[in-house]
Amino acid sequence: MPDTVLQIETDAGVRRLRLDRPSSGNALSADLVDALTDAVEACFRDGVRRLVIEGAGRHFCTGVDLSALDQETDDSLLARFVRIELLLQAVYQAPFETIAIAHGRVAGAGADLFAACRRRVVLGNASFAFPGACGFGLVLGTRRLAARVGSDTAQAWIRSGRWIDAEEALAAGLAQTRIDAAENLDAPSAGLPDAFTQALLDQAMQAPGAADLDLALLARSAARPGLKRRIQEYAARVRAARQQ
Repeated sequence: MPDTVLQIETDAGVRRLRLDRPSSGNALSADLVDALTDAVEACFRDGVRRLVIEGAGRHFCTGVDLSALDQETDDSLLARFVRIELLLQAVYQAPFETIAIAHGRVAGAGADLFAACRRRVVLGNASFAFPGACGFGLVLGTRRLAARVGSDTAQAWIRSGRWIDAEEALAAGLAQTRIDAAENLDAPSAGLPDAFTQALLDQAMQAPGAADLDLALLARSAARPGLKRRIQEYAARVRAARQQ
């Protein structure tokens, strides 16, 4: 596992994953997605009781790393987004407590990763954005976001692609609590359900076939011809807005 992109610590049944690409805003490169996927899968095997996900540097996660977009094709981009969706599903369906501790900017697939966790904490100030649909026509994480904040709020956030500050995120239920330091997170709950019981709880709360539907919607939106072009146009609009 490439320790240059993901730091892993384990103590007393708690596993902490720290995204470690601070110079890139912890953007999700292919290597980082692979490392996260391997680390989450290991939690299933190792009997972890609590998984904590956080980011090094100034930001939690600024979305998908598109720094090498010129080298991508529609097909390679589709494959990358499918791997991200499968990672998000694994986190969302995990039979152990999952906690995201967000700070700085939390955007795109990074915001989807935050929303996929069962417990969602803001460290200091953080801002969130879900620009994929309005930016370049990608449907990723929509149902999970709606489960957290309600369909109307999710639609409004996704349609606008705007930044949501910590106060609004807390009020809407995207985030549940705010702390001033990661060390202030309380100890693992003694009464957490065992893995078998948690799996049954998750099944009871999810619509039948929901995971397959999420993957199908993502694939349909990403497979539409011109994905790379749409992302390039979105990136150009973002660069132009920053120069104004």
